Amino acid sequence: MTEVMSGPAPYIYVSTRMRVRKAKLIQREEYLRMLNMGLPEFTRTIEEMEYKREVDELSASFGGVDLIENALSWNLAKEYQRIIALAPGEMKGFTRDYLHKWDIQNILTILRGKVQGLSEGKIRAVLVPAGELDATVLDRLLTESSVERIIETLPQKQMAAILSAGLSDALETHSFGKLENELYKYYYATLIKAARGGMKGGLPFFKYVVFEIDIKNITNLFRIRAQGKPDVSTSDIWVEGGSYNADELERLCSVAGLDEVVDTLKKKVKSPVLIEALESLREKKPIYAIEGMLITAQLNQMDNVSKRNPFSISPLLVYLERKKYEVANLRALARGKEAGLASEVLEKYLVM
Repeated sequence: MTEVMSGPAPYIYVSTRMRVRKAKLIQREEYLRMLNMGLPEFTRTIEEMEYKREVDELSASFGGVDLIENALSWNLAKEYQRIIALAPGEMKGFTRDYLHKWDIQNILTILRGKVQGLSEGKIRAVLVPAGELDATVLDRLLTESSVERIIETLPQKQMAAILSAGLSDALETHSFGKLENELYKYYYATLIKAARGGMKGGLPFFKYVVFEIDIKNITNLFRIRAQGKPDVSTSDIWVEGGSYNADELERLCSVAGLDEVVDTLKKKVKSPVLIEALESLREKKPIYAIEGMLITAQLNQMDNVSKRNPFSISPLLVYLERKKYEVANLRALARGKEAGLASEVLEKYLVM
């Protein structure tokens, strides 16, 4: 968990490096150009970018879009590991804690893939070993004979305990949704504990964690409303630690008017970018559009916090998130073009 000690010079150095890296990320104009490319041209473009090394490394094992997808994931994982190595003292600890979300994503991907009978190769292709569980550990887990054995041998015992407690229900209902919720509750509780530990840099980190929890809860609120099941209990879904408590979020799931939902949510937040995003939700929109607007609000808020705290963990978090969405965008473009989706359809799912 979070380590101690760093001085101002390392913070300045790392924050500057993160801004340089962020400036090199793909800009909106380039995404718009990529949308109009055919798959061969798009593939050549990826191979000429910073992902070339991973494409070359993996070309003997994969081909086509599988090669692109694996190269993107490997590049992201290696970049995150390089950033952990760069980060000093407390910043390194916060970064490791923050990237723990990839462990949750990877282990759930393995469990779901095993239950669905997918091959190890298919599952491995979508893993991003960017957390504490590196590629070697994930490969070993993939070879285990059952989901029970995967959980038994998982080195992260707190995660294993949560998974063990909910596995029977997940297998019976054919859904890992409740387990996913429980893992993320544990994850955010861990982040809040680290942020409140009294160490340097904890306050901006704490503010960001609260904001991320708010975005997650608001997103879940609109997903539930879109499902149209107001009588179903949602008490076990909400993540504690944000601006809204579980009771008011559950009540808002069954409120008929969007205006009341938006007005209630706005009362608890101060961020102008989130208030603006909530205002835009007064009109009924498809869930993908709502999620896209909330992600954009989250990224813009991170940019604002980073500007107010230029030599803190904020510039690093900004880069981690924006790099994640660059890779997600490129993967979506690759798979979308392979499936023959129109550029107008693909554009709706990009975070730009």
